[in-house]
Amino acid sequence: MSKTKTVTGFTLGTVVAVALSWSVNKSILWAILHGFLSWLYVIYYFVTQ
Repeated sequence: MSKTKTVTGFTLGTVVAVALSWSVNKSILWAILHGFLSWLYVIYYFVTQ
């Protein structure tokens, strides 16, 4: 028997990245892009601030 676990939804990194991006840029396109980059954007944001 094979058990498969499907993970759906957003990770914490995605949510944080989108929230930070929206607060800085007020652009849904940037928020989506930064959501895909997730933790990379979060780290970049805190290093540059």
